[in-house]
Amino acid sequence: NKGVMMYKIRRTFEITRERGAAKKVAELVYKQAKIYKDAGQRSDFTVSFNEKTLPGEQYIVILEWTDDKIMSPGRSGNDIPAEAIEAGKKYRPLVEHDYIEFFETIDPTSM
Repeated sequence: NKGVMMYKIRRTFEITRERGAAKKVAELVYKQAKIYKDAGQRSDFTVSFNEKTLPGEQYIVILEWTDDKIMSPGRSGNDIPAEAIEAGKKYRPLVEHDYIEFFETIDPTSM
């Protein structure tokens, strides 16, 4: 993969402060990301969460994956799986705010 730019993409969800909401959202985000992966629209991914049992940001869910391109799921010609849309509708009421970040990854072979 020398010369191929890779990106780490992180989607962060700030969750309502209801008991169990962060884990519930994390499970639904995982299911949605797996639907995208199974449809060939996402690479391997991780989902993490913290309700209030650990130090740091609380009531938060983080979805991360890598890709060689940054592409909008709403791009022309992309067929978004209906199951992914339905999964998103289930967690949306528990999300107060969400945002996405993009990072270039270091390719050690190019150094």
